[in-house]
Amino acid sequence: MKKLIAILSLFLLCACSNAENDENVLRVGMECNYAPFNWTQIEEGPSAVQISEVDYADGYDVQIAKLLAEDLGKELVIVKTEWDGLIPALNAGQIDCIIAGMTETPERAKEVNFTSPYYQSEMVVIVRKDSELVNITDIQQLSGYKVLGQLNTTYDEIIDQIDGVVHLTPLSTYPRMILSLTSGEADAITAELPVAQGVVAANPDLTIVSFEKGFIVDTSVSIAVAKDNTQLLNDLEASLSKISQDVRNVLMLDATSNQPAVEE
Repeated sequence: MKKLIAILSLFLLCACSNAENDENVLRVGMECNYAPFNWTQIEEGPSAVQISEVDYADGYDVQIAKLLAEDLGKELVIVKTEWDGLIPALNAGQIDCIIAGMTETPERAKEVNFTSPYYQSEMVVIVRKDSELVNITDIQQLSGYKVLGQLNTTYDEIIDQIDGVVHLTPLSTYPRMILSLTSGEADAITAELPVAQGVVAANPDLTIVSFEKGFIVDTSVSIAVAKDNTQLLNDLEASLSKISQDVRNVLMLDATSNQPAVEE
């Protein structure tokens, strides 16, 4: 009996290992909580990808991942992963790549490789419509105000470019940032333009502030691949080159229009 159990355990272990390393599957990591790039929903929807028995993922990143997987002839699997766990999961072999609105930085480039950008945006802030900040044009006019960013992202790092700013402790998810702003705990939160557009569409009491003198920051987003997987990096780069700028713009417009209301 013990021998039979051992054989069955070995079989199951091999089966799981083969599933994780199936060359016909592209496992893409994203937090599924960062609309319009990616989000979680309970409805199946025509463009969504199932991620659990009850949940589906959708958004710009999901649509880009679908196009890439199709071009590579692979089955797409979305792996919902906390932001801080994405790079560790990639380097542990739990996912094949990260498509999650991630910007290449020198620190991240030490751990993973990046493709060329698949989207380019601009950095803005979101404020309440009744705020005295709605008409500012220079980030330095945020001096003395409470500004909030997302933990371990450029959203948080750029806040220190504002002289005399009250730099709030960053939060781990974007929905929590929205709640902090609407509750009055924060005066402004940093965001890329497409994210901000989706937020204000779902929250009519909020508005976007763009700048004539803005943040110095790279707002492009790229796909991350493990350092030892140069073949996949090259394959993804080749597939990305087939997606025109017009298609990318339409996908972002659709994602911004279709994203659900921001909720915790």
